[in-house]
Amino acid sequence: MVVTPPSKLDPSPRPRGGAGGVAGRLGLALLLIMIVAAGAWGLAALDRKPVVQPKAEFPVPFQMVEPGSQVPDVAGQVPQAAPSDGQSSTVDPMDEWTRKVSEKTDIPRRALRAYALADLVMRAQAPSCRISWATLAGVGRVESHHGYINGAKLGDDGRATIPIIGIPLDGRPGVKAINDTDGGKLDGDPTWDRAVGPMQFIPTTWVKYAQRANGDGQDPDPQNIDDAALATARYLCSGQRDMGSSEGWWAAVWEYNNSTEYGQNVFSGADAYARASVTI
Repeated sequence: MVVTPPSKLDPSPRPRGGAGGVAGRLGLALLLIMIVAAGAWGLAALDRKPVVQPKAEFPVPFQMVEPGSQVPDVAGQVPQAAPSDGQSSTVDPMDEWTRKVSEKTDIPRRALRAYALADLVMRAQAPSCRISWATLAGVGRVESHHGYINGAKLGDDGRATIPIIGIPLDGRPGVKAINDTDGGKLDGDPTWDRAVGPMQFIPTTWVKYAQRANGDGQDPDPQNIDDAALATARYLCSGQRDMGSSEGWWAAVWEYNNSTEYGQNVFSGADAYARASVTI
């Protein structure tokens, strides 16, 4: 409690016997109480845990690149995954690589592994395509923030915990009209098609390019990041494209979404991820 001091304009009261001494002792007691309280507050403040600020998201500057003029920077090389025999105690090079790149780029490790595995598969299936995991990550960033959009996230099995389903392609302004082609099997909509999964495939394109990434014999799943990333790579590499060339890279991305701004967005992410990875 703070007591307002008397105004200097008021006449000072005359002391009345011992009353002044009593008032002085009371004032001293109040002062001691305030000092003790302040000290206790200070100790409590020292004992509080510091506020931890959340880690800033990896910055991706938007690059207004002239379409067809260049390709994203060359990404760091993906290592081959170690064979899973259940007995090896050595560190899996793929796990170590995804850990380091994820720390640099903020790409979730589960998504990053899917992009990297698709990169490795395409080296074997279509080496002349020269697609990189960074371009796949650029697409995944724009389409669903690597599977972490609208409350969804990726489980250990690679599936989105909440199905990622786009708006109905019903011909509204700025939206192409595509009548249902799959009976709602993939998107749950028997009237209109919708883009599905972390890489946002429409059903007709999914059916054409989907491949089960782990080879377990099950049907490819657009909600699974491994299957979706591999389908994206196969789609971008279709038509014998060379994504190592500026012409081939832009043609592929425009095939995915025919928009210059979209291509610049994918380019920006791919370039930023690639540059961050080469320092590892």
